[in-house]
Amino acid sequence: MRQMDIPGVDTKFVEKRKSIFTELLNWVLPESYINQAATSFEMRFGLCVKPTRIRMRFLDRRMYLQGIEDITIPVEQLAAFNPNVSTVFITENEVNGLSFPDIKDSIVIFGLGYAVDALKTVKWLKEKSIYYWGDIDTHGFVMLDQVRSFLPQTKSLLMSEDVLLSTRDLWVVEDKPFMGNLSHLTEDEHQLLNSLQDNSWGEKVRLEQERIPFKRVLEEIKNIASPPLQ
Repeated sequence: MRQMDIPGVDTKFVEKRKSIFTELLNWVLPESYINQAATSFEMRFGLCVKPTRIRMRFLDRRMYLQGIEDITIPVEQLAAFNPNVSTVFITENEVNGLSFPDIKDSIVIFGLGYAVDALKTVKWLKEKSIYYWGDIDTHGFVMLDQVRSFLPQTKSLLMSEDVLLSTRDLWVVEDKPFMGNLSHLTEDEHQLLNSLQDNSWGEKVRLEQERIPFKRVLEEIKNIASPPLQ
């Protein structure tokens, strides 16, 4: 939109009046110029869309890009990048992504939340071992289910009943729990989700991932295929 040079009309003028411009353009443009299936003004009328950017860290120092360990990259470029890793961790919380320990042949992707769907276009992820670490609450399992819907090999990390019950003093309240059903969880994950929905241990129990003691995080990571580097 910034690249449209229209006399007397600037970018902000259009941005603030998208609904009006949608009505006008629907009226004056041929149907072949309009993407009827689009979900945004820009896509509907053939304008560039702000790219979804993915933040990731290399957990193996041998893989740094000229000394750079932490990069943010448009998802389209990430799809073409395909780093030589065996394991990919996905975590919602930014601080967890930044404090993830060094692990051989691994990267961590973080900070996406529900926008994790953007990773659907990154086809090389299907060839990697995937671990998802989210909050232990109903929405954490919704996001795990979301990832597993297109990366079925995904394993959950630190999202077990044992982790939850061993950290009772760190629980908080989940504002608006998800009360529906999910189809891409394991039996144990389903049971834990149902217990949270049924308030089995208290009203709207939630354990945020960043509250888990870091020592416990390191212990769990030691048990997975790619061990921490020394």
